[in-house]
Amino acid sequence: MMFFDQRARVMTSPGTQYALFESVESIPVEQAAPEPTDRRFSDYIVYVDESGDHSLKSIDQGYPVFVLALCVFHKRHYAEKIVPAIEKLKFNYFGHDSVVLHENEIRKQKGDFAFLSHRPTRDEFMDSLSSVMDASNFILIACIVDKERLNRGGASTNPYHIALGVCLEALGKFLIEKQQDHLKTHVLVECRGKKEDAELELEFRRICDGDNSGSGSLSFDVVFADKKTNLAGLQLADLVARPVGINYLRPQQDNKAFEMLKKKFFCDGGRNNVGCGYENVGLMIYPPRKAKGPDEPTEAIAPTGNPQST
Repeated sequence: MMFFDQRARVMTSPGTQYALFESVESIPVEQAAPEPTDRRFSDYIVYVDESGDHSLKSIDQGYPVFVLALCVFHKRHYAEKIVPAIEKLKFNYFGHDSVVLHENEIRKQKGDFAFLSHRPTRDEFMDSLSSVMDASNFILIACIVDKERLNRGGASTNPYHIALGVCLEALGKFLIEKQQDHLKTHVLVECRGKKEDAELELEFRRICDGDNSGSGSLSFDVVFADKKTNLAGLQLADLVARPVGINYLRPQQDNKAFEMLKKKFFCDGGRNNVGCGYENVGLMIYPPRKAKGPDEPTEAIAPTGNPQST
């Protein structure tokens, strides 16, 4: 009979990149585990969500943008730190962990979040949620598509596809920086419907097969998750997208969420430059525009080799 060794052991056979029962304290989050010789997957997992709709026919004048946000997590930190923190938050406020954190319902105090209509409770909950977000180490990559400016240019491109191309190229650069670009990285997106998912998968594979500004292949694999899937990463991605869009539309408005997120954007200079140098690196705007101020992105990366593809 085989018994589990209580000491941390890192297994090296395929599918065992991380030992399931190793002590959290035994290996620091930022220290990579010994690599199996036949390793297939990168150390990173990516969760994607959006804010706003991608329609160019009917544009909401109150929110005329589409924002795609990619939250890039180191798998060890995600599994050992972030997921438990989200679970504890849910147990504290709901008594169970089946509830799904959703920005729209939290903001409008609907459904499971109706209790937030009580101001002191809402303030306490938001402080707790902000603490979890702030303590969560993830890299943020986002693209804002200004649909009104896109329409004026006569483009008929799907804003989601534009933003996807821009963000995947930035993700590729991040993984090159981490020397993980040769390994498979999974990108999880929320299901939106059979037709939409099929179109998105086609566009995703076209970009990864070389239809991008660098004309190089990208080692990403898309995974579609059901809307009811209770994944902490998708919920965090949902929470970050709207503050990015609001900051673009109303930069003078107090936006504590965005001020926190600035430190998480993929940027030039790495850890020594957090909160700066993220324009056109981790935060892109499309269509390109000239900067109006020192903290405003100037232009976006061309989304694909064929920006009019749908």
